[in-house]
Amino acid sequence: MQIDLKTISTYPTDSGVYIMKDTKETVIYVGKAKNLRARLRQYFGKSKDSRDIIPYLTAKVASVETIVTANDKDALLLENTLIKRYQPRYNALLKDDKTYLSLMINHKDTWPMIRLVRYKGKPKKDGLYFGPYTSAVSARETLKVMQRIFPLRQCSDRELTSRTRPCILHDIKRCIAPCVNKCTKLEYKTHVDLAISFLKGDDLKLNKALKDEMQKASDDLEFERAAEILHTLKQLEHVQTYSTSLTESKTESLDSFYLIRKADFALIAKLEFRSSRLVGSDHYIFVKNMQSDFELLESFLMQHYSNDTDFPKKILIQKTLESQDILEQLFSEKTERKISIETPQRGENKKVLELTEKNAKALLVQECKKAADQESLLLELQETLKLSSFPMTIECFDTSSHGGDHIVAAMVQYKGGKPYKTAYRKYTIKTVTQNDDYASLREALFRRYSKLESENLPDLVLIDGGKGQLSILKSVFQELDIANVDLISIAKEKSLHTKSLTKEVLHLSHHKEPVLLDAHSRLLFFLQNIRDEAHRFVISFYRKTHKKNLTSSKLDKIEGIGPVKKQRLLAHFKSLKAIENASEDELLAVQGITKKDIECLKSAFSSEGSK
Repeated sequence: MQIDLKTISTYPTDSGVYIMKDTKETVIYVGKAKNLRARLRQYFGKSKDSRDIIPYLTAKVASVETIVTANDKDALLLENTLIKRYQPRYNALLKDDKTYLSLMINHKDTWPMIRLVRYKGKPKKDGLYFGPYTSAVSARETLKVMQRIFPLRQCSDRELTSRTRPCILHDIKRCIAPCVNKCTKLEYKTHVDLAISFLKGDDLKLNKALKDEMQKASDDLEFERAAEILHTLKQLEHVQTYSTSLTESKTESLDSFYLIRKADFALIAKLEFRSSRLVGSDHYIFVKNMQSDFELLESFLMQHYSNDTDFPKKILIQKTLESQDILEQLFSEKTERKISIETPQRGENKKVLELTEKNAKALLVQECKKAADQESLLLELQETLKLSSFPMTIECFDTSSHGGDHIVAAMVQYKGGKPYKTAYRKYTIKTVTQNDDYASLREALFRRYSKLESENLPDLVLIDGGKGQLSILKSVFQELDIANVDLISIAKEKSLHTKSLTKEVLHLSHHKEPVLLDAHSRLLFFLQNIRDEAHRFVISFYRKTHKKNLTSSKLDKIEGIGPVKKQRLLAHFKSLKAIENASEDELLAVQGITKKDIECLKSAFSSEGSK
C-alpha cells in the first residue's frame, strides 16, 4: 500500500512524531519533525528524499500515525520513548544484550579493592565503575598496573577476615595488610582516593598528593615511607609517559563521536577523553538504518546518555544537529551543570574529532571486511549443501534431560553468520514425561513454528542428531505446511563427543546421501559452533532449572513453614527423610520451630504417605 498525496494533506503542520506501520500494524519506523506534513511529503510526495534506501522503507509502509507535541523538545523526548517501546526495525536502537568489562572499586566497603567485573546493561550502584574496556587484555593490563602502584588488598572478604598474618603481597610491598591492621583506615583511604584519581585521569592531582605525602614523610623522618612513595611516583611517571594522550596541553573531559556510512552500514565511533588522556573507546554498528545522519546522531545521543551518570563537560560531533540546543538543555537539566555539544572548526578539539574520524574509517573497513567474510562463508554454505535460499537466518535446536526427569529444549539463532541472542528461546517440555528425545524435540519445534509468521521463518534449521532427528524435523514442517526452509541434522561420526576436528555427518532433507565435510573445512567449523552454542545454551538452562527444582520440596507447601524455617530444618536434618523420622523433641530443638509447626509437618508427611 502506498500513501498518496491526498492522505498526506490531511496530516497536521505542527511539530510532533510520526509512526510508520506495515500491513500487520507493526511499527517499523519512528521519526520526529518540526512540520509533520512537510516531513511526510519528503517520503511520499513528488519531491522525495534522494536517499536510495527510502523507497525500500516506503514500500513497506501501510499507514502513518502522528502525535502532535507542544514543542520540539517534547517531540525529541517522545521519539526516544517510542523507539525504546516499539524497537522499530529501521531505527537506530542501542541494545543492552552485550556484556561490558570494567574496573570497579567498591569504595563504600571498609577496605575497598580494585577488581575486574563484567556486567550487562547499566552497572550496579555497588561501587565506582571505570570503563568499559573494549579489550579484555588492556583491562587486565590496567589492573596489573594498578595493583603494582597502589598497595590495596587483593584477597576476598572471607580471606580478609580470617587472616592472622600478612600474605606475601605485603612482603613485596604490594599490599599494606589491612587484614592484620598493619595500616590505619585513613592511610588505606588515601591509597583508595589516589587510585580513583588515577582511573579518572587526574594525573596532576595524583602526582601532587603523592609529592606532598612524600615531603611530609621526609619531614617526619619516615625515610622508608618516603622511599616507598618515591618508588610509586616513578612507576606512575613511567605509566603516564606511555599512556595515550592527545597533546601536552590540558584537554577538557569530553566525548567525541563520528558517524560514517558505507552501503548498508552506518558506524558511530566514540573516543572518551578525561584530563588529556584517552581513557576509552567504543563503536556502534547499524545495518539498513533509514534515518538521515542528523536523525541518527540525535537518536543515538538520546539513547547513549539515557542512563549515563558520567557525562563529559563537552560532546563533539561532526555536524551541527537540528535539535542541538534541545539536547544540550536536556543533558544540562539531567546533570545540573552545563553540557555543551560542539562541532569544532579549529584548535585541539578539532584534532580530537579528526582522530575520531580516523578511528571510524579504520573500524568501518574492519566491519565491512567481517561482513564480507561472513557473506562469503554463507554463500559457500549455500552452494556446497545446495540450499534453496541464502542462509541469512539459521536456527538450531537441542534438548536436555536426566533420565526423563525435567526435560528442557532450547533454540539459538544466527543472523548473518553471528549469534543473535535476543532471539534465543527456552522451552520447558510439558507433554513428555519420560526420556524421549524425539517427542521432546517435536514439542519444541511445534511450539516454535506453529505460530510463527511466514516472513519470520528462518532460512535454515539445524538439529543436533542423525536421520531420526531429521525425520522428526521434516514431519513437523510437513504438518505445518512449511516448504521453504532448508533442514539439516549434524551428528558426530561414531558418536564421538569431542570438539573441533571431529568428523561430522550432515543429513540433508533434500538429499538422500549424507554429506561428510573435510575436518578442516570452515563450513564444518561454522556448523559445529552453532551446534555447540545450542548445546551450551540448553545445558545452562537445564542446570539452572534443575537446581531450582532441587531446592524446592514438599516443605514449600506446608502451612507455617516459610523459607527461613525450611532452610533451618534442612540444615539441621540434612534430608526430608530425616525430618519425617524426627521426634517432637528433635524438631523443637530447631530454632523457630513450634508445636503447631510440628503438627503441620506430621500431618503433611502422613497424608503424603497415604497416597
